Parts: sequence; structure tokens; C-alpha cells
Amino acid sequence: MHPLQPPASPVSNHPHHKRNSACINVSLRHINARNIALTAETAHMTLKWIVIVLTVLGAGAGTYAWIGAADVGQGRFFADQSYHFQTLRALTDIAADGADTSEVLETIKHIRSGDAQGWFAAWTATADRVSARAETIKDPLGRGRALLRAHNYYRTAEFFLPPDDPKRPSAAGKNRRAFYAGLDALGVRYQRIVVPYGEAHHLDAVYYPAADGPSKKRSLIVFGGGFDSTIEELYFALVKDANEHGYDVLTYDGPGQGAMLREQGLTFTHEWEKPVRAVIDSFLGGHPRPAKMVLVGMSMGGYFAPRAAAFDQRFDGVAAYDVMFDAGQSATRFVPPAVTWLRAHGLGAAVDLMVRLKAAWSPGFRWAIASGMWTLGTKHPLDSAIELRKYTLDGVAPRITADLLILAGTEDHFVPIEQVTQFEKALTGARSITTRVYDRASGGAEHCQLGAQTLWHADFFDWMDAKFEADS
Repeated sequence: MHPLQPPASPVSNHPHHKRNSACINVSLRHINARNIALTAETAHMTLKWIVIVLTVLGAGAGTYAWIGAADVGQGRFFADQSYHFQTLRALTDIAADGADTSEVLETIKHIRSGDAQGWFAAWTATADRVSARAETIKDPLGRGRALLRAHNYYRTAEFFLPPDDPKRPSAAGKNRRAFYAGLDALGVRYQRIVVPYGEAHHLDAVYYPAADGPSKKRSLIVFGGGFDSTIEELYFALVKDANEHGYDVLTYDGPGQGAMLREQGLTFTHEWEKPVRAVIDSFLGGHPRPAKMVLVGMSMGGYFAPRAAAFDQRFDGVAAYDVMFDAGQSATRFVPPAVTWLRAHGLGAAVDLMVRLKAAWSPGFRWAIASGMWTLGTKHPLDSAIELRKYTLDGVAPRITADLLILAGTEDHFVPIEQVTQFEKALTGARSITTRVYDRASGGAEHCQLGAQTLWHADFFDWMDAKFEADS
């Protein structure tokens, strides 16, 4: 034997040893059988509990789907406020034949928020389709309404494009042509007026007499837009309903708006009494002076209209739709104090980096800084915020002697609601002040009550009747 090899185990042939071995074997078999039985029982119980749990979960899910999980509608079209708001803006014109619900919903299905080119392509495709269909419609009302919708979709398409985008001129031309062709097909009476302004420029105005001719009893409504409006858009916002109420309406584009900005390069002025005076003087040069005139300003026009009325006593009433007591205050809410400090201390590069970073993830901010520099004629976003400090009614409001109507939404994302109180307190010389504030439940909480046009119209015409038409 090899010295490292272990000895073999001894094998016993003794009968007692054989019996012990047999007993051990039987015991082992018994234990194994018992273990197998326990394992099977455990598996069975486990499976049973899995089935019970799945059954309970399934029943709960089914019950929740049937009873608890109601199919709740959504209150927004996009999570991004700017894209949601502009969609709502297009839909608001339904009441005045400027949009159709399904056309809008089908359009935004193809849009991702923040994609300005995708927004343009989707809205342009819808506008082209509606415009082409208009050409096949023989009924003049149907054709006219289709053209007005096409106009609105072309206007909406252009909205988010960069100011220098080469597609802008063509889109603007299409929307204007469709608009006036639509009015012509519908038989809407209007007069386009060219208003001399300065030595080398002009403003656009459009006069809409009521259907039964110029009204000698009712006041003339003079209506202007705001930061990003066009003169054609004003028809949907108020003109059509005002005409149906028997009012004549004069609309206008001032510097920084519509074709004034796009074709003549005229940027905003905080001295808004100058363009308004030019418009009124030109209009009265060819039309009888109405018994009363009421000036209405939309959006940033909530600053423009009161400012103009403060320096022109020919207006009997002013409506701020919505309030815009201090545009600079509204703008600087989005400018952290650190930004101003950095620029003042020669760290403009850091400011530029902060602007680029925020613009990269915020479509609304990206649009605002580009449009601000375009319409205000500034070279830097911070310059725009500084320039807007001139656009305040503080120190100006006491000059207003007319009747005032102030409208506001509790969730206006442009104007803080506290500007209503600021404006009211500053109107120390006004003949009367009427304020209407709309909350979410009413549908009018957004800026300019977008989505609830009939809501503010009802209050506006009640105010008109109470203040200016009582003796008619």
C-alpha cells in the first residue's frame, strides 16, 4: 500500500450490522418522502396565495376602472404655457368664424412644444388645406368662413418663428389676403384707411360700420391690440360682436404691431397717445364725429389705451382688456436681481450664458426675448426689460377723466393680479371705475380671457349700455 493511501473501510458481515443498515435505509426513504410531500404542499399553498393575490388585485383594478377611475377631461393642450396659450388663442376665434374645433385639435396632434418650425409646418398645412377647400365652396358664407379660418391658422403658424425667419413675409401676406377675401365673401362692410405718421411712415386702420350703416346713436368703439397682435385679429376679438350689437368700430395697428413692424420697421413707443391721435385725426378728417368715443386696448393695449386717453380728452370711455398698469413690472418678474448685478459689474458674458440656458428649456422665454428685442428695437434681452420700465401708468393714470372698465384674469401669466388694485388707486380723476375679475371656474382666468370671449363681451356691452347709451 502506498504510504499516503488511506486504509479501506472495514466491511462487516455481522447480522446486527445488516439490520441497522436496513433500518437506516428505511428511515432515509421515509424522510425523503415526507420532504417531498412538504415541498409539494408548500408549492401548492404558495400557488394558492399567488392566485388569491392576483384575483384581489385584478378585482380591485377592475373596480377602480369601473367606478373610481372616471375618464376625466384635460384642461390643457400643452404642458408648456406658451404653446397651450396660443392654441387657446386660435380656438377663441370660433365664436367669430375664425376657427373650428377639430381643425385645431387635428393640427396640434403633430406639434411638439418648443418646436417652432414644427408648429409653423403643422398650422401652415391646415391653413393651406382650408384655403384650398374655400376655393371649391360655392356658398359665399361657407367660402368666407373658410377663408377667415385659413387667415387665423396662417397667423398662428407665424407666431413662434424667429423674427428674421425668411418664411415670415410669405406667411403674413397669406394671412392678410385670406382675411380680406373672407370679409368680401361674407359681405362684411369695411374701409381700409392709411394714416400718415411722421415724415416717411403710415399706420393702418380699418373702419367697420354696423350692418345698418354708421350709427348716430351708439358710441364709436376704437380698438387697438397689444404686444403681438395684428389689425386683422381684432375683428375676431371684438369687431364682429360689436357690429352685431349695432356699434361702429375703428381698429388700428400702431408702431411695433402687424405690418407696421414687419414692413416698415416701426417699433413700439411708450408715448402711445401719438399714434392714437394720428389715427383719430385721420378718421375724423373723413367721417362725422360720433357723439361719443370709447377706446379699448387688448393685452399690452391695457397700457396703450389708458395712456392715450390720459393725453386725449376726446375719449369718453376706456377699457383695459386686460389690465396692464406697469409692463416693466410684469417683465422684471422674470429677471432675477442677480442678472442686473452681474451686468452692472461687467459680467455680461455670464448673463448671456444664463439667458441661453433658460431659453434652451423654456419655449415661452425663448419667444419672449426674441420678440421683445424685435418689437422694442433693443439689442439685448435685459435692454428690453429696462426699456419696458417706461411703459407704466404710474403718474399718468391721474390724468384720465373718462369712465374706466378694467378686466383681469386671476391666472394671467403675464400680468400680476395686484396691478388691478394699483391701477384703481391711481385713477384719482376718472369719472367712474368698473372692474371685472374672472377666476378659473368662470373660464376667464387666462390673460385676456382667452377661451371665454363671450364672458367678457357680456360685461363689456353691459358697461357700454350703462355708461354711454342710457339716453339713446
